[in-house]
Amino acid sequence: MKPASPPIQLSSVLPTSTHEFDMCFTSTPRGARLARRLVSHRLHEWGHPCNTTANDTATLIAAELTANAVRHGHVPGRDFRLRVTVNPDGTTIRIEVTDARTERTPALTTPTPDSESGRGLLLVAEFATRWGVTPRQAAPGKTVWAEVNTVRPDE
Repeated sequence: MKPASPPIQLSSVLPTSTHEFDMCFTSTPRGARLARRLVSHRLHEWGHPCNTTANDTATLIAAELTANAVRHGHVPGRDFRLRVTVNPDGTTIRIEVTDARTERTPALTTPTPDSESGRGLLLVAEFATRWGVTPRQAAPGKTVWAEVNTVRPDE
């Protein structure tokens, strides 16, 4: 007789999304630009039109996270992965960017006024409802994620 498998505890599983986009991109500036554009297009198709706060905010966050994956998380020969989901009621957009670098964990810093970089995560922290970093399971690397809470566009 086969032993019963443990039940899935739904409280520890992310809510099922209504919409999901998941794709790997080359770890180059061109890959980051393409990822950013596809986020905006997908959200538009899912009822968050271009030039709305929800679309613009999620696209900005995706741009920052993908640029960071290319600049700080790049490992030669490895791509980065972008996953965008919208929860069933359309009120939360989640952006996840996974790269292959484990040892370079993002941290908020305060750049000097003449610094040419170092403001990306400050933007993410300001515009995201929540954000964080999760180690990859069964592979080197990490996932940097951010969530944007929004009101459904038809309300």
